Amino acid sequence: MIDEKGRLFGKINIVDLLVILVIIIAAAVLGVKFLGPNGTVAVNPKTTHVTYQVLVESVRPEVYENVKAFVDAGDATLMASGEMLDGQVVAVESAPHTTNATVSASGDMLLVGTDKNLLDLTFTIECNVVNPITTEIGTQEVRVGKSHIVKTDRFEMATGTIIACEWDDGAQE
Repeated sequence: MIDEKGRLFGKINIVDLLVILVIIIAAAVLGVKFLGPNGTVAVNPKTTHVTYQVLVESVRPEVYENVKAFVDAGDATLMASGEMLDGQVVAVESAPHTTNATVSASGDMLLVGTDKNLLDLTFTIECNVVNPITTEIGTQEVRVGKSHIVKTDRFEMATGTIIACEWDDGAQE
């Protein structure tokens, strides 16, 4: 097998063979590290586009005006734990804040404005999530009815509630 010149089968040097084997093993290790177990690239996983609305009640008009300026300027990228996320506040709308009050024993409700200076804000947020089952953006799950903090590097609204959610595949919650 090895001839007098140290070549395997008279064609390749043993040292050259060892170098080729090291290169093949290194390529295999890097391939396993950067590819997922099913052969998909782990560095850029598939994402699902999600659009959802968050209602934040009882906000001062000055806060709304400042938030609206950031959103209108396209300066409303979501963040969490000091890192920017793959999501953006794309719109914010306001409505006068009202409170329900019972006026009869039959349970009829009447909307009564308690403070004309307060507004209810509805944020529309678009984001990309890796797992459409848990639908997490940052550390928050996006589910209708859940409390939600709308946080960017410019503003934060800590008392929101998700009121609508739509996934690109047409499923809704």
